[in-house]
Amino acid sequence: MLVAEKILLKQFGTAEYQSTVEAMREFTARRTPATPDELWLLEHPPVYTLGLAADVAHGPQHENGIPVVQVERGGEITYHGPGQVVLYTLVDLARRGIKVKQFVALLEQSVIDLLGSLAERGVERAQRVAGAPGVYVGGAKIAALGIRVSRGCTYHGLALNVEMDLTPFSAIHPCGYPGLRVTQTRDLGIKENLEVLGKKLAGIVIQRLEHA
Repeated sequence: MLVAEKILLKQFGTAEYQSTVEAMREFTARRTPATPDELWLLEHPPVYTLGLAADVAHGPQHENGIPVVQVERGGEITYHGPGQVVLYTLVDLARRGIKVKQFVALLEQSVIDLLGSLAERGVERAQRVAGAPGVYVGGAKIAALGIRVSRGCTYHGLALNVEMDLTPFSAIHPCGYPGLRVTQTRDLGIKENLEVLGKKLAGIVIQRLEHA
């Protein structure tokens, strides 16, 4: 089985959502069996994104000037904005022998491991919720994920709330759940900033992929 040895981490700072999605599509369409996997670390200007399963009824309940974009990833509606770590995972699952459900669990566990290594005493443990992909702390969602698989390769990925204005989440039913609370690392007493947490999260994902 051919496996490219290195997983490349690319950091893009703040990047527009639509152009980033188009770049992921192009990368995935052009990649070959020898193309190294890549992780893209960035943050987006404010945008709502709707996955393939999204019900428009869960969309913005009032006009707030934030654009809404329909995309081909799995999942429902979510919000991206400044202060959120976005990690896009351009990974050849077929080459690595990883199933889709296994990959989703790998991403979730990477966030759980990150938070577990940083959380101060008294902070509730991060966990999964059956039937609701993502990571939760005390019933509030702290990380969302949604992927697309094309020819055995993934794109899109996960988003971890770090130090955001969480107000835009109140205009939607996050991930399709009315009243779902959201939280972020800053509100859990985790002091590391966006850049530090993004690099640590990417490092954990890379390590897990290399040992999957």
